[in-house]
Amino acid sequence: MGLFWKRKSGSDFISLGLSSYDEPVAKATHEVEEEAAALKAHEPEPAARSTEAARPPMEHPQVGASFQLPPDEQVEDPGFIGRFRKAVSATRENLVGKIEDVVKGRKQIDANTLDELEEILISADIGVQTTLEIIEDVRKQVDRQSLKDVDELKKIIRQHLLDILEKAEKTSGVASESSVSDDIRPYIMMVVGVNGAGKTTTIGKLAQRIKADGYDVLICAADTFRAAATDQLAIWAERAGVPLIQQKQGTDPAAVLFDALKAAKARNSDVLIVDTAGRLHNKSNLMAELEKMKRIAAREVTRAPHETLLVIDAVTGQNGLSQAREFMKVADVTGLVLTKLDGTAKGGIAVAIAKELNLPIRYCGIGEKADDLVVFDPRAYVDGLFE
Repeated sequence: MGLFWKRKSGSDFISLGLSSYDEPVAKATHEVEEEAAALKAHEPEPAARSTEAARPPMEHPQVGASFQLPPDEQVEDPGFIGRFRKAVSATRENLVGKIEDVVKGRKQIDANTLDELEEILISADIGVQTTLEIIEDVRKQVDRQSLKDVDELKKIIRQHLLDILEKAEKTSGVASESSVSDDIRPYIMMVVGVNGAGKTTTIGKLAQRIKADGYDVLICAADTFRAAATDQLAIWAERAGVPLIQQKQGTDPAAVLFDALKAAKARNSDVLIVDTAGRLHNKSNLMAELEKMKRIAAREVTRAPHETLLVIDAVTGQNGLSQAREFMKVADVTGLVLTKLDGTAKGGIAVAIAKELNLPIRYCGIGEKADDLVVFDPRAYVDGLFE
């Protein structure tokens, strides 16, 4: 399936600037400033520094780096499809299994059958609006006598779900990090979401996966309201071998971000992942906080933040969708991360989220390991449900 994360499109070579950072991952503000000053004193001016010189040559890749064929030459990993099938197995049984049971042995689809189908779709968290559209389409085909068997019925439902997910990928959100020029550095990801949705774990997994693809990654612990958030990030950062910029609890998140931006520039880091507050009890304060952070990011790096990911817990179903609606009011979200997709029989929430929020699902969690955070693939997801 190619790289997990890439900035360059097509067959362009992927950055191999792995981190050589060996010191403790947590840094105080004065340490960051000292490191930045030391680096600046021994390095040429930014204008004199070329992108090519900052990266190792193609013929001498660093250990752990991998070459990738162009997309049209890549062979789809059968294991990826298998993992998706396993992740959505509970949803498949709850949705497709019940659909087959409803129509089994029936000579025709009548009003009662449609009512049962509607109940099944809603129980899988497909969403009321999507369910009504599907049922109406099925009813029309029944009236035209063009719906012959359960396979035709599943085909109709499958196509509806795929259309919704693929349409969301083509919205104004960020569907691929390669939409931002690879010479813009660092690429800044802000991650938002309510506490408990898996935001901290997602950041840790993102950092580990992106670093494994050959990029220098930095994490900014800007959720200074909750001490546990920084502690958890420190564990993930140490596990991934990624530096963490943090300050004491209660510090202005924008100040932490400013330090992280200075450190990222000094290191010539490729990616800066920013954790943000996960509370919604005071939306006006949260909005002001996020806006201030966005202003500082944009002042320091062109077009930053380049991506704002909203993390949603699939297990919470419609409650998670309600939380997402609230966060959408205070954050300029460009993409979604759906966590714990493997832990629910109501995985149809992916469709409801894409339909209502009209944003691409960028990543999804299909297990506990770092490599179980995968790029969301609409077709693989739908195929996992129906095949």
